Amino acid sequence: MFEAMTADGVFGLRRPGARWLSTGWNGGFSRADAAYNVSVPEGWERTDLDSYIDERRERAGFEVPGPALLTGVELQHLRGARLDPVVAYATVGLSNPATLPMTPTEVIDEPVDGSADEPTDESPPVGTVNLVVATTRDLERATLASLLGTVVEAKTATLLPTTEFSGTTSDAVIVGSDVAGEPASFAGSATPVGAAARACVRDAIRASFRSRYADRGVPGSVADADHGVVTDRRADVFEL
Repeated sequence: MFEAMTADGVFGLRRPGARWLSTGWNGGFSRADAAYNVSVPEGWERTDLDSYIDERRERAGFEVPGPALLTGVELQHLRGARLDPVVAYATVGLSNPATLPMTPTEVIDEPVDGSADEPTDESPPVGTVNLVVATTRDLERATLASLLGTVVEAKTATLLPTTEFSGTTSDAVIVGSDVAGEPASFAGSATPVGAAARACVRDAIRASFRSRYADRGVPGSVADADHGVVTDRRADVFEL
């Protein structure tokens, strides 16, 4: 199984030669011995993200580079869940929630409910639901991408009834597989890997949410949050 460690605000999940797919900073497919989730302090303003991640990783004693996520959530609220060949680790912050109304207005010309503060590629994460999910099965790139879709779907399905938000404006996911494991060709919701991932994501998110918000209020809406976005526009629907 993958080895998990935390030190000095850095979470590392290690497995020699693992294959990873990250939606975070400088993401995409990679091969590395570890992946990381880095907690940044309040008021953090660094924009040289590669250098910053390397500094934090090395200061925490993690020598090997690998894909990394950034979060404003303290790692004391990190929670993991394991089932069969899958393990998932989650940090949940909701200061910048996002919603997608099913009855949008026709046209919105100005940002709604603080969406002007939505993070860009250069701005720091202000809340963020981060997930690092790994399986001991060997997944090729296409199957790893399928697992990413399964994980994101499970994240949204969990957050909606738990928080009434579909996510935040800066959610990020890393999925990984053990190239020395038994191969698996599929990772959708009906497969052993996908089904286990869905359960792990659900339970890790809910546990991190309970920890982070045990003694603080959850925003009741995007308008109540520090930042956030409502996708309240209507697209043009057409037939071919």
